[in-house]
Amino acid sequence: MEKKEKPLERMTAKELREMALGLPGVHGVHAMKKEELLVAIRAAKGIPEPEVKKEKHIVGKKEKVVLTVAELKQKVKALRAKREELLQQKHLKMAEILRRRISRLKKKTRRAA
Repeated sequence: MEKKEKPLERMTAKELREMALGLPGVHGVHAMKKEELLVAIRAAKGIPEPEVKKEKHIVGKKEKVVLTVAELKQKVKALRAKREELLQQKHLKMAEILRRRISRLKKKTRRAA
């Protein structure tokens, strides 16, 4: 019964080094990292590079937008006007949301000062 060989990507660096030692044209095996060993073994055996699978979408951290105190106060003023308009139209839920936004912005102005 033949033993099925593991795919190269699943082998440990130690297993890859042992395999690379037996291949002609591969030198400096013990100093190589796993990725380097994979490339060297594939080159020696004539195996083409596998296609890169879709990588998981990594969400990067958003860069913080630093606003000056004056800009924050302008935003607060605009939100207050919009909130007043919503209160007159009886949109209480949205007015409450804007009230919280205004509160957060006011806290930011105090921290920025």
